[in-house]
Amino acid sequence: LLANAGRGLGEAFLDQKFDEARYVVDTNIIGTIYLIQKIGRDMRHQGEGRILITGSIAGYMPGAYQAVYNGTKAFLDSFSYALREELKESGVIVTCLMPGATETEFFRRADMMDTKVGTQKKDDPTDVAKDGFEAMMAGDGGIVSGFHNKMQVAASRIIPDEKLAEKHTEMAAPGTAKK
Repeated sequence: LLANAGRGLGEAFLDQKFDEARYVVDTNIIGTIYLIQKIGRDMRHQGEGRILITGSIAGYMPGAYQAVYNGTKAFLDSFSYALREELKESGVIVTCLMPGATETEFFRRADMMDTKVGTQKKDDPTDVAKDGFEAMMAGDGGIVSGFHNKMQVAASRIIPDEKLAEKHTEMAAPGTAKK
């Protein structure tokens, strides 16, 4: 099972319509765990299976201007390791793929094309998918795709959350794209 959902909104939380923020939660969390529970039960019953959950390095940092998205990815990052532990004796392997900014339609759909992160060069989706698939097939618990992303995660473990939120603002606040 490749559980990959990612929806975001490119505005400050209080400027978002609540139903749109709720849709992000419903897509990224509710839809993902619903699918995993439905298919994961069958896998556990059969005594084998592999689940790749797409979390994100965004789950490691407070995401100013992406607060709901980053929160949902923090949930998925944590959830994947908890589920992996619960299933460790079942024959079902759970892996979490944690990419950074990837060249997909995400930024356009999130209305982030006026942001630094929305306009900068991003990771190749083929490379990210390959990293995740290989980690899942190897039985790894998780993979941060890309060297730069690994460095960001390492830094997030020592830099105070307030500074991480400031850095995220530089990347994700509307109007931060170079003109």
